[in-house]
Amino acid sequence: MQITAEHCPAPVPPPGSRGIDEILTAARARLRRLDPERAHLAYRAGALLVDIRPAAQRAAHGVVPGSLIVERNVLEWRFDPRCAARLPQAVDYDVPVVILCQEGYTSSLAAAALQDVGLHRATDVVGGFAAWRIAGLPALGPTPLHHPSPLASPVNAGWARR
Repeated sequence: MQITAEHCPAPVPPPGSRGIDEILTAARARLRRLDPERAHLAYRAGALLVDIRPAAQRAAHGVVPGSLIVERNVLEWRFDPRCAARLPQAVDYDVPVVILCQEGYTSSLAAAALQDVGLHRATDVVGGFAAWRIAGLPALGPTPLHHPSPLASPVNAGWARR
């Protein structure tokens, strides 16, 4: 008999824990999320548009020209005005920060984390970079991580040898 998830009981969560859906809902309840068009207007008015996606996602899907690239794993350190590792843009707690991820999930959690640091104007883009692209807003790329060789590809090279 093959064991599948339906045959295994779900683990009992520890007391006080919350599932990711609850955590995401709570984070979003604190944010004044922006659709891509409003995010673009905020950016043009001086808000920091911060792309937290990993390099591979930016390469595969593109970037917003002029956005600030700060990968998620260091975001709080780069924006905490109290931290020695902060960016020059992290001058105070009133800085408007709009977080952008690929689809608008990680960005909600990240924006809530920045609010926990004290950046009360932190928010995110509904639908993330994918929605930004669909809205036709400025974007560059995608760009391949590895540039193609100017030499013939192995498929084409095989024909040349025959």
